[in-house]
Parts: sequence; C-alpha cells; structure tokens
Amino acid sequence: MQGIQKRVERKAYRHIVLPLFIASILAFLDRVNVSYAALTMNQDLGFTAEVYGIGAGIFFAGYVIFEIPGALWAEKWSPSKWIARIMVTWGIVCMLMAFIENETQFFIYRFLLGACEASLYPVIYASVIPRWFLTADRPRAIALTLTSLQISVILGAPLAGWMVGVTLGSFAGWQSLFLLEGAITVIYGIVIFFWLKDDPEKVSWLNPEEKTFLRESLARETANKVSVQKYSVWQALTNPEVLKLCLIYFLWVTGFWGFGFWMPTVLKAASGWSNVAIGWLSVIPMVISLIAMVYIGNSSARTGEKRWHGASPLMIGSVGMLIGAFSSKSYIAYASVILAAVGVYGPFGVWWSYPTTFLTGAAAAGAIGMINSVGNIGGFIGPYSIGYLKDLTGNFSLAYIYLSGSLMLSALLMLTLKKKDASTGE
Repeated sequence: MQGIQKRVERKAYRHIVLPLFIASILAFLDRVNVSYAALTMNQDLGFTAEVYGIGAGIFFAGYVIFEIPGALWAEKWSPSKWIARIMVTWGIVCMLMAFIENETQFFIYRFLLGACEASLYPVIYASVIPRWFLTADRPRAIALTLTSLQISVILGAPLAGWMVGVTLGSFAGWQSLFLLEGAITVIYGIVIFFWLKDDPEKVSWLNPEEKTFLRESLARETANKVSVQKYSVWQALTNPEVLKLCLIYFLWVTGFWGFGFWMPTVLKAASGWSNVAIGWLSVIPMVISLIAMVYIGNSSARTGEKRWHGASPLMIGSVGMLIGAFSSKSYIAYASVILAAVGVYGPFGVWWSYPTTFLTGAAAAGAIGMINSVGNIGGFIGPYSIGYLKDLTGNFSLAYIYLSGSLMLSALLMLTLKKKDASTGE
C-alpha cells in the first residue's frame, strides 16, 4: 500500500504540481513586476509614492470582488480549464499595462489584472490539490507549488532590474517588461488548457491499480470528514474557525504585500544601489525563504503539526520588519529583508493545507476563496499604508513598524487555531 501511495505521489508531482508551479511563477511575476517597473515608471509618469501605493494595492480590489464566485464556478465547471482562462485574460491585461499614460489608466489596469487573476490560488488549494493528494501530503505539495513565489523573484528580479534600464525601440524598459511577461503568460495559458487535468480516472499516467488506490483513499478521507460534520457552503463561510482564518490571513497579507511591492524601493533608498544590483540582491532573500518554506512544509507533513509551523516564521518576519524600521546601514537593511522574506513566505505550505483538514468540495472552495479574499484586502492596505506613511514622514520607519505589528498579531492568532488531525479532520 505504501509503495502505491509513493508512486501516485511522484506522478502527481510531475503532472499536477509542475504545471501549477509554472502557472504560479507567472502569476507572481505579473502581479509584482510593477514593483520593479516603478524604479523608472514612477519618474516617467510623474507618480507619487501614494499614487503608486494605490495602484499596487488596487489590484486586490478586483481580486477580492471576484475571488469567491470564481472559486465556486471553477469547482462546478472545471478547475483546470478555469486556470487556463485566468491566465490568458490576465496576460492580456499585463500587456496593456505597457501603454498606461496617467494614474487613471494605471488604477484601471491594475484593478482589471486583479479581477482576471482572482480565484487562481483558491482553485489550486481547494479544487486541484485535493483531487490528487491525501490530506497528510498536501502541506508538502502546496509548499512545493508555492516555491514558485520565490523562484519567480529569483528568475524575474535580475531580469526586471536589467530591463527597466533598457530602451527597446519606442518602448521604455518598464513597458517592455510588461509586454514580455504578459505575452509569455498568454502562451502558457493555452498550454495548460491541454496539460492540466481534473479527474484521475481520465489520465493515462496512472495505471488502474493506482487510480483505484487514489479514488478509494480520497473517498475514505472525505467520508471521515463528513462523519464529523458535513458543511454547506454557507456553514463554511460563517464557521468561527474560518472567520478567524480570514483575520489571520488579512494581518499576514498586509505584511506580505507591503514587503513585496516596496522591497526594491526600500532597498534602493537604504543603499543607493543600482537597479541591476537590487534585482540581483533580491535573489538571496528569496532563496533563503524558499529553503525555509520547503523545510516547514516537509516538517509539518511529517509531524502533523500546523500551528507552530505557521506562527514561528511570522514571528521571525515581524522581528525582521522591526529591525528594518530602525536600520540606517545598508547591510542591516538587507539582513532585515532576509528575515522578513523568511517570515512572510515560510508558512504558506502549512497554511493552505489547514482548511482542507475539515472542509471538502464546494465548502472548501468557498471558504478558501473567502479567506483569500479577506486576506488580500491586506494586499491593498499594506502597499497603500507604506506609500502614505512614507509621504507623511519622509521615511519608511513608521510603515515597517506597522507591518511588524501586523505580522506578530497574525502569528499569535495562528496559535489559537484548533488542532486538526491530518487524516480525520477532528
């Protein structure tokens, strides 16, 4: 039995996690490329820090509005085809970003980018991964999928740092950045339409014995969860534990996107390094946080513990933000960025496996969609608050104190979650 499970896992990593991994790389690149474009775009277009903060954050308004409907529709229709649709549409909008001329257009395209990208991750966590991995294996599968977040920076930051300083024909560097990354996304969206599948019974890469094992094992887990409590979508959305998850994720994401959208600008202000240097130096924090996320996901899968595996890195991130708030030396600022990166990225694999320990099907899709929606309101609050506080005070210190407190409160609340058994959901 153990041998069959391992074979199924290995095949699912190749045929399910790999295409999701690539899709997530492109999602994160197209979401945060504006942070590198801003190194020259803001000056070219005359954007203030507050205008940029609003534009970076308004992405999440569109994201939040369409998150739950998208997740529910994908579960009802086809998760894999929905992901393909998402990618083609957001790729087109990303390319349109190259043609913005004023702040109104900036706000509109960032909103549309969020609307088009909405529900990608809830569909991955609630509708795709649970169809191919048993509950105990999901933290590892999700963690490996989400290493894409750091890989996107490792690959994209040096490219973006170089491109924003290069003029190609009539296009400025930041325009070329949007065009290139958007076009790649459209092409891959078409590829994933044919590559990713929904139903284990319809794939050729599992033999009949493996299909039977996966089908029966998943059915057993679902039956165990339902025997404890079967949740309707409404019951899931109003469940106190789900509501607490919403608050935790909101506080975490405030710090995550506050850090993500402003990291290049903060490093430049603290160090005076060139755009190319900042691009390359963004790689090291991402590599270290990637190692941390994989380790935490594997450790949680091995031990079954989730709360401390999620809270501990957030505490580290909080300390990193606090150090950054009071650092005046470039090497200390850089060290604080490394700690902050470990903190905001480290818990992801554990985090998104938690709701599926007690929710299944449409209830899980709806709940994860709501958690991600409420959480990503913080995606507006974080970038905007940094821009506002920077314009108000003339530096980033107060903004980073705010983000530090948000991460620490998120960590403390995570420790109050109910303990869930990986196999039964009890």
